[in-house]
Amino acid sequence: MGVVVLTMKASVIEMFLVLLVTGIHSNKEMTKKIKRPKSTVPQINCDVKAGKIINPEFVVKCPAGCQDPKYHVYGTDVYASYSSVCAAAVHRGVLDNSGGRILVRKVAGQSGYKGSYANGVQSSSLPRWRESFVVSGETTKAYQKPSSVPGTTAQPVTLTQAPGTTPVEGTPTTLPKPSPSVDSTTSSPRPQPAGHRSQEPDLGSTITYPSSKNSPCADPGDRDLWKPGLVLLDAGFVPKEELSTQSLDPMFQGDPNCKVDLSFLIDGSASIGKRRFRIQKQFLADIAQALDIGPAGPLMGVVQYGDNPATQFNLKTHTNSQDLKTAIEKITQRGGLSNVGRAISFVTKSFFSKANGNRGGAPNVAVVMVDGWPTDKVEEASRLARESGINIFFITIEGAVENEKQYVTEPNFANKAACRTNGFYSLSVQSWFSLHKTVQPLVKRVCDTERLACSKTCFNSADVGFVIDGSSSVGTGNFRTVLQFVANLSKEFEISETDTRIGAVQYTYEQRLEFGFDTYSTKADILNAIKTVGYWSGGTSTGAAINFALEQLFKKSKPNKRKLMILLTDGRSYDDIRIPAMAAHHKGVITYAIGIVWAAQDELEVIATHPAKDHAFFVDEFDNLYKLVPTVIQNICTEFNSRPRN
Repeated sequence: MGVVVLTMKASVIEMFLVLLVTGIHSNKEMTKKIKRPKSTVPQINCDVKAGKIINPEFVVKCPAGCQDPKYHVYGTDVYASYSSVCAAAVHRGVLDNSGGRILVRKVAGQSGYKGSYANGVQSSSLPRWRESFVVSGETTKAYQKPSSVPGTTAQPVTLTQAPGTTPVEGTPTTLPKPSPSVDSTTSSPRPQPAGHRSQEPDLGSTITYPSSKNSPCADPGDRDLWKPGLVLLDAGFVPKEELSTQSLDPMFQGDPNCKVDLSFLIDGSASIGKRRFRIQKQFLADIAQALDIGPAGPLMGVVQYGDNPATQFNLKTHTNSQDLKTAIEKITQRGGLSNVGRAISFVTKSFFSKANGNRGGAPNVAVVMVDGWPTDKVEEASRLARESGINIFFITIEGAVENEKQYVTEPNFANKAACRTNGFYSLSVQSWFSLHKTVQPLVKRVCDTERLACSKTCFNSADVGFVIDGSSSVGTGNFRTVLQFVANLSKEFEISETDTRIGAVQYTYEQRLEFGFDTYSTKADILNAIKTVGYWSGGTSTGAAINFALEQLFKKSKPNKRKLMILLTDGRSYDDIRIPAMAAHHKGVITYAIGIVWAAQDELEVIATHPAKDHAFFVDEFDNLYKLVPTVIQNICTEFNSRPRN
């Protein structure tokens, strides 16, 4: 009996050991499977901006060739979300031009972004932006963070693929399931527009969201963002578990490829009549629909003019196309004359303010609609608007016929008021009944931010005065080198009567105005004038030269123009430079001091605008002057972008 019991005990122990070993082996196999999931990292195009992707943190694969200058980057180390993700990674040094995987993390918006040149990419400065991001080398631990709530464990979750798309090779990405946030139980869904289903989406199913793909400003290339394990949500991709916190209508965010602050100046004069006024309102409604209005895209306000202008609603009043169309329908006609110039002045002074919803980083655009012709002058008002940072478009409907032209206050007013005469900024419509045909052409132009070159930029907004040392120590040959440097800098600017203007002073003991800001209005004429400046020879009175330039050049600068003085000298001044330099700074003249060979560093720093490190330069030979051109231009643009535009 005892032998039987012992045998049974041995059998039980043996079975227990077998089960234990089998369980351990099985657990190891499961662990191996869990530890080695195959994941497919989505590949994006070089032109995809970080703002297009909603995730606060994500890994993506960049293609080769993102070092190309056409992919814009804003900032250094921390980048504005308007930047190309991949180009920023190249600039940061995380990638080279052959592409690869990167980790991107969203951070708060910055009050300013400083541009710089690094790794073959030139980043630009930006005054402020609503959102930023940082990039680093790809890490698989990015999505394996421990739960933020004690006592919970991350569970794997497989993301769904959007229906109707073609899969790429690879298995769906498996990511840890986000732990519920502490506030998630009390948060409520965002209010939805009337007519939308109020029920929460079923998170266990695949959901197709509407998109703004028909928007004429949308970039078709951005529709290719789908990869396995991602759900395309117009503005980017998000894990399925996060969809319940997003708006049910992503179109309400607007089209980020067309981020402009837009004002329509509509004609409410008595001559337009009720029927044509209704056609004008329908045109505005069609524009609002086509633009895909939203806080991440274009915003639109309306000013109606007659005898006097009045704001119907500003940029922040309506932030989606449907609300905007409803508001447009309620506009009533004011009557009176057609005082377009007064309306443009009104918009320049008061419409594009922060209080009215101006976002600062978005281009300002004013579209002026004119029935027939204005009853006041518009050219000067339009020039001041452009110099205040506003791109002016004109739509003229049923313009004056031959026997009516005698009544037009300013003949050819549309071309005079717009900054270019190539037709880009003005559209002429023969009949109100064909106005609808201009919806798509206008929206395409307004959204083409690369061509909105008529608002102020660092290249078209200044009066630039060169103060050139012509003293005996320079010599004839070196003086020609200095003039070549002046010409090379001038070439970088957009030169015309309404863009950047160039003037020049040469000095020794005495001073001579070579040409003023209003002498030449084309780049060819400016370059020719620089070439023909004659060498003077004499002493070096730099202080007197600064005073002379303030009186003879900058006193005649236009209102709203930035004033830039670029002073070149090869030696120490014989007179005091401190008081003249302080006078220049006090009068708002931004001064760049460039010293050559024997120039005194302490004097350069006194002459230069603060901080001196950005405005004072020195080269040890005249032949090295050319090397300073890109640096000076870059600093001019950085200084411009660091200041509020309006």
